[in-house]
Amino acid sequence: MSDYIIELKNVSKIFKGGMSRKHWTVALDNFSLTVEDGRAEIQTIAGESGSGKTTLANMVLNFLKPTAGTVYYNGKDIRRADKKERLQYRKDVQVVFQDPFAVYNPFFTIDHVFNTMIRNFSITDNTDEAQDRVHDSLRVVGLDPSEVLRKYPHEFSGGQLQRIMIARAFLAGPKVIVADEPVSMIDASLRAKLLEVLLGLKQDYGISFLYITHDLSTAYHIGDSTMILYRGSLVEHGGTEHVLKNARHPYVQLLLDSIPLPNPDRLWEDDYTLQAGKDLEETEAFALIEGCKFRMRCPRATQVCSEAPPPFFEVSGNHHVACYLYSDGNTDVGGNSKSENA
Repeated sequence: MSDYIIELKNVSKIFKGGMSRKHWTVALDNFSLTVEDGRAEIQTIAGESGSGKTTLANMVLNFLKPTAGTVYYNGKDIRRADKKERLQYRKDVQVVFQDPFAVYNPFFTIDHVFNTMIRNFSITDNTDEAQDRVHDSLRVVGLDPSEVLRKYPHEFSGGQLQRIMIARAFLAGPKVIVADEPVSMIDASLRAKLLEVLLGLKQDYGISFLYITHDLSTAYHIGDSTMILYRGSLVEHGGTEHVLKNARHPYVQLLLDSIPLPNPDRLWEDDYTLQAGKDLEETEAFALIEGCKFRMRCPRATQVCSEAPPPFFEVSGNHHVACYLYSDGNTDVGGNSKSENA
């Protein structure tokens, strides 16, 4: 038995829109990730739109097959799993999607969501036990079963629907939950409550999360570790505190500086001047094999950045950055002015 529930090893996903590489989209590029068995952790995967976050989620969930690399479940290539193993994988690795309104069939009551889970995963054949487990799942996420069951989706707010989806995932008894932008469509006043639910599932029930987001503020509050993606490539990773308070990659510094300051006495200014080369689109189409993908926008790019993709350099304990600025061991290059906003 492997030490990892999930392991992505050198995984890439390329969507080919035509014969020419100019029409290919490198959604994920040589990405690796592990989720340890028996160690509950919230790993945050962050980046702007188009960075590959959802593609990563879909491959973890076995909705997409990698172009290269392997996804392992308990040490076994998921593509070689038999029907029974794939069913167990879907039970162990649950998902909470971004849109709480799109995942429900409006013609069925909320009971249908839970009954489908119980039936598909053969959770129990006992009607009373099934009811008890559904009630327990709803209480875990802070909902009263008597106010939820036998009602229709349109009778609930987005925050309530999302908590019901978390309860549905919890009902399966998962080891990992993939949460793909779970609070992005929720009112700001309710986001903290939903994040508390996720933290409670980790702390009280030992469930690990892959928390996918573009919101670095929520990443800071919930993540044990953080990985930042740019156009399918991992550019910086480490403990959340290190990455978001001491960002080193110019792209991550730019993301942090794009967060509006909560202080009206301090202006929201952009400290970076992004460069846009004439051949930006063509260059990024070939970015899989030609240097650093961020170099055409980076104010600190040098010749070496166009020659080969940068390897990871350690800037502190378990904090790594893929940037040639740190090739000489310098850990003090750059810095960001607004990291306190994370």
